[in-house]
This record gives sequence, structure tokens and C-alpha cells, in this order.
Amino acid sequence: MVDLLPVLRAQGGVARRVAVIEAGVSSYAIDQAVAAGDLVRPRRGWVALADADPYLVAAARAGVVLTCITRAKRLGLWVLAEDGPHVGAPPTASRLDLRNHDATVHWARPVQPRPAGVLEDGILNTLLIVATCQPHEAALAVWESALNLGFVDKEELVRLPLTGSARRVLEEASPFADSGLETIFRTRLRWLRHPIRTQIWIHGHRVDFLIGERLVVQIDGGHHVGAQRAEDVAHDAALTLRGYHVIRVTYGQVIEGWPDVQEQIMRAVAQGLHRPV
Repeated sequence: MVDLLPVLRAQGGVARRVAVIEAGVSSYAIDQAVAAGDLVRPRRGWVALADADPYLVAAARAGVVLTCITRAKRLGLWVLAEDGPHVGAPPTASRLDLRNHDATVHWARPVQPRPAGVLEDGILNTLLIVATCQPHEAALAVWESALNLGFVDKEELVRLPLTGSARRVLEEASPFADSGLETIFRTRLRWLRHPIRTQIWIHGHRVDFLIGERLVVQIDGGHHVGAQRAEDVAHDAALTLRGYHVIRVTYGQVIEGWPDVQEQIMRAVAQGLHRPV
């Protein structure tokens, strides 16, 4: 007799009843586990561990898949913001059980087939839905994160039936961005008629951005404290002594106060601080 709980855990903790039976678990064992409280029934034909991932349980209950930025975030891709769960529904679905969930529903026909019983969307569907759902720079950050982490490559994406917004994202996407913040910064300054290089080494340390030949922009995250902060200050001083000008801003300033950040950079460019001394 196959043990029920390992079988269900191997399927993510939530699965169609028929899939569990096909794995060798008896119908009687499933009913006994439900009666004992080890399993719950999200909806007819489905079972889940009592401590299963609540997102997967909710998806099974509603008859949807997790997709768009919700799926991207769960994959570890860089997501700027998530305004509640995003789910994909079959185009033929007539109604969904989304009680207690302020979800964004995507009805688009998937380009990547969704097998029966799958509760999380494939990477291709996820990226294409992100491109149509999110603002351009936020979508581009997700796509570049997926390319950088090796979830997909541009050659495969080129062969997909892309819409206008997805095609625009693909045209700009690069696999070399280390973070979505880097993508957003570069995108917001793409109009600037000066080269912007990212993550390059200068005097033994890597800098976030180099504009022109001498203007360095560093973006501090939450880890820039204590010893890290002292090391950063010392490197800033070393760069200054070598003829570089350093602008240091925070993640919050870039995301929430971009006009002020751009103003600093433009005033530095106006003074020629991006040019060699």
C-alpha cells in the first residue's frame, strides 16, 4: 500500500484526487485521511494537506492557476510590486469561486498548454501575461530577471506569438541585468545621450552605474549599514581621488522619488561631471 502523505507532498501538497489514486493510494485511504483531518477538500475532486500552501489551496478551490506577477514572485523573479494575487482562468470558464480573495483574473488563452491539475502557470504564460498586465518598466524587470536566472532565453521568446506590448519588452530585454532595480534605472534614463554601463569594476570594487566616463551612481539597499557602509564610504573617497564623481541614492529614492534622483544626475551631467578630468 502506497503511503498517502508522501505522495501528496511530492505533488505540492494539493492535487486532484484521481492523480493521487493513480499514484497508488486507495480511495479508502484518502477518505480516512479526510475524516482524520490530515486532508481537506478544496473543491470536488481535489484534496490537500491540512498545512498545504494556502495559495495553492485557493487556486484549486477557485479552479485557476497562479500566474503573472504572483507566479513570477514565487519563482524568485524580481517583482516591483504585487497588488494581490494574479490568477489565470480558462477562457471558457463561466464562474470562479474567488471569495475572500481580491484577485486579478487573466482570461487570456495560454500559449503554453496547461496540463490538468496544474496550479501554477508555466514560465512562458507568466511572462506574456506580465507584459500585458504590468507597466512597461516593471514588466521588463521581470523578463530580464527570468533571462538572467536562466528560466528562458531570447531565442525561445522570439518564436512566440507576441502581442505589441510583449514584443516591445522582448526588444529591450537583456539577460545581463543583475536586478530589477538596475533595469528600471537604465530604462528611465534610456533617453540620455551618454553611455550607461552597469556593474563594472573600478579600483577593485564593482559600481552600480557609470554614466559617461566619470559619473558613478550607487544605489544603497537595506544591507548598506555597519561595516558595509564604512567600506562603501572608503571606496567613494578612493573614486573621488581618482577623478570620479559619485552620487549615492537609496532604493526608495529611485522607486518613489525618481524626479529628484534624475534631477541630481542631470545637474551633474550639466556640469560635465561625467567627462574625464
